[in-house]
Amino acid sequence: MKMLLKKVHLYLYQGSVGLFYFLLWPLLYYFSRKAQRYKNMNAVRRVWGRVSSFCVGIRYKYQFEQPIDWSKTYIVCPNHTSNLDITALSILVKSNCCFMGKEELVDGLVTRLFFRTVDIPVNRESKIASFRAFKVAMERLGNGMTVIIFPEATIPDQFPPHLHAFKNGPFRMAIELKVPIIPVTSLNTWKIFWDDGSKYGSKPGVCDIFVHKPIETAHFTIDDADALRDEVHDIISNKINEHDHRRTNG
Repeated sequence: MKMLLKKVHLYLYQGSVGLFYFLLWPLLYYFSRKAQRYKNMNAVRRVWGRVSSFCVGIRYKYQFEQPIDWSKTYIVCPNHTSNLDITALSILVKSNCCFMGKEELVDGLVTRLFFRTVDIPVNRESKIASFRAFKVAMERLGNGMTVIIFPEATIPDQFPPHLHAFKNGPFRMAIELKVPIIPVTSLNTWKIFWDDGSKYGSKPGVCDIFVHKPIETAHFTIDDADALRDEVHDIISNKINEHDHRRTNG
C-alpha cells in the first residue's frame, strides 16, 4: 500500500509540474526569445517550481551558513540525489542564473525550452562539446549570470545515494574567472522523490537544503583546482554525515 501511494503521488506531482508548465508556457516562451529577458524567465521558473511542488505537499526549507548577496556572480555547486534538486536550486538562486546539465534534457518535455535557451546542455561523451559548453558558461559568468553545476554530473544509481567524486571543470572555471563558489548540500530530497518513480515514487514532505558560505577563489591558481574540488566535496560530505548522525542519534 505504501509503495502504491508513492506511485500515485508521483503521478500527481508529474501532473502538477506539467499543468503549471503549460499554464506558464506563454510567459516562459516570451521571455526565452531574448537573452535580456532570461532574468524574467528564471523568475517564472521559480514560481513554477514552488507552486507545482506546493500543490502536492512538497516544500523547500533553506538554512544558510551566512546570508548570500545575490547581486554578485557565483558558481553554485550542489550534490545531486533527486530531480527535486533542480527545483530547489531554481527557487534558491534569486539572481539571473542558468543550469549546466546533460544533453538529453534538450529533448525533455518540460526541459526542452530551458536547455535550448537559458540553460547549457553538455555532451559529456565528447571532450570538444564539453569544452564548448564550458566556454558558454564562462561567457555567461563574465556577463554576470550565476551558473549552477552539479559536480557529480549525475544522480547516483544506488539507493540510498552516496556522494560521488566531483568533476573538476567547475572549479577550474571558478579559479580562471575568480568567481566565488557556493557549496549547497541537499540533505533529504531523495527521500521525497527518488528515481523516475518506477521503483520508489514520491511523497509529500519538506526538502532540507543547507547553503554554505561562498568560497572566494581570487587567491587560487589553476594548480589549486583539485584542492578546491576536494574542499567543496569535503564540505558537502561532512554536512551530509552530520545530518545523518543527528537523525540516527535523535
